[in-house]
Amino acid sequence: MQLTKLLRRLDKERFATYPIAIDISSLCSDSKKVIEGSLFVAINGTKSKGRDFIMEAIEKGAACVITPRDEAVPLSAKVPYVSVTDTRYALFLLADEFYGHPSGKIKVIGVTGTNGKTTITYLIRHILNEVNFSSGIIGTIQYSFKNTLLPAPNTTPGPIELQSLLARMADAGCQYCIMEVSSHGLEQQRTGAIDFKAAIFTNLTQDHLDYHQNLENYFQAKARLFTMLPSDSYAIINADCPFGRRLIPLTQGKVITYGITSAATLKAHDLSLSLEGSEFVVEAQGSQVAMKTSLIGKHNVLNILASIAFALTQGIKIADIQKAMESFEGVPGRLQRLECDQKNIYVDYAHTPDALENVLGILRALSKKNLTVVFGCGGERDCKKRPLMGQVAEKYADRIIITSDNPRSENPEQIAKDIASGLQQKRYEIILDRREAIRQAIVKSHAHDIILIAGKGHENYQIFKDKRIEFDDIMVAAEYVKQRGKE
Repeated sequence: MQLTKLLRRLDKERFATYPIAIDISSLCSDSKKVIEGSLFVAINGTKSKGRDFIMEAIEKGAACVITPRDEAVPLSAKVPYVSVTDTRYALFLLADEFYGHPSGKIKVIGVTGTNGKTTITYLIRHILNEVNFSSGIIGTIQYSFKNTLLPAPNTTPGPIELQSLLARMADAGCQYCIMEVSSHGLEQQRTGAIDFKAAIFTNLTQDHLDYHQNLENYFQAKARLFTMLPSDSYAIINADCPFGRRLIPLTQGKVITYGITSAATLKAHDLSLSLEGSEFVVEAQGSQVAMKTSLIGKHNVLNILASIAFALTQGIKIADIQKAMESFEGVPGRLQRLECDQKNIYVDYAHTPDALENVLGILRALSKKNLTVVFGCGGERDCKKRPLMGQVAEKYADRIIITSDNPRSENPEQIAKDIASGLQQKRYEIILDRREAIRQAIVKSHAHDIILIAGKGHENYQIFKDKRIEFDDIMVAAEYVKQRGKE
């Protein structure tokens, strides 16, 4: 693509007569990915400045560099330099232009909130599949469409990868893309220039305060998805969450609310919850419809309501939605049950106080048997939530095993102590070796007891200061269940 066409997307008047004819082969904001003919955009990160990588980009063949307006041009530079006020803003416009505005060719649904995003994206995809609509997913577990599965380094990828993915989905014939939209992604303008046909808000509780500093900043980041919506899109909002109610007057989108305890467009009542699944009645569009699902817990009823709300905006019949709910088998690492006799073992991604409370509260309410929880907290993440996680565990669990999650560069012992500081009693163990912690939970449990292994869910690795190892909670638990069965 011609450089002039890209630059005119940034400023039509400024670059109307740009004299340099250069063909751009790719866009890059990572100097390591630069190839001959790349347009390199220098982005300032939290730990480094984009300018520090400009010369590397040029040496690798960058044909043009976009820099912040206040950055000086190196005297040794031999390629065109273009200065702009905000390089993050420039990057998402350039990416959208380079890939041909793919969100105009595929319906993009954004799902944001602290908890529930992944489950809702999978629920919506399942409903769409039920009525033969092709869709892709961008989110925490993986990026997927048609027969393509890609690893997900970030819940919401950067603008270049994101626009590239949308273009690939559109070219493959996908009619929809359901994507998780993180607060980091919104704050860093990764989703700029995307025409969202709908946005869904799940809830907002404490998380990522290491980045956002406080809950209000966190909310304002999430709110960006709704303030950018055009009037012909849908804003689907959890009315049971006070932050959701705050969003309603902030958006131009057509508002649809859902809830259990609050007045809402879609409301669930007559809930019947068990370890085998959930049944409830949905009140929508003047009628009442019974729903049945293998998903357990009130939080999943809310996730289902959000998915139903979107499906109805697309004209999908309620009978097809009912059928999809009954056949939905769940999401990897989201209250995923390990198949075994005599024990109820669940693996869940819960890594916030609210998510852990949701899951433990459900399991406690549905069974009077002993409840063991195995969990830790990630290093280099919001440390204020650690004692809160301990408090939640103590509130519901009969046995608490504090272990390592992804300690990263932090001392695992200190993370465990931070968690334990929230506990009033001494009925907990610290077993930093996660494998041993899971083994102890299984070996010392009795028939029909409940074990929750929380924090990592679908993840199949652990990150330490000097290494990354393979580790899958489900596989490790299954290994010890099998051993226990042979004893």
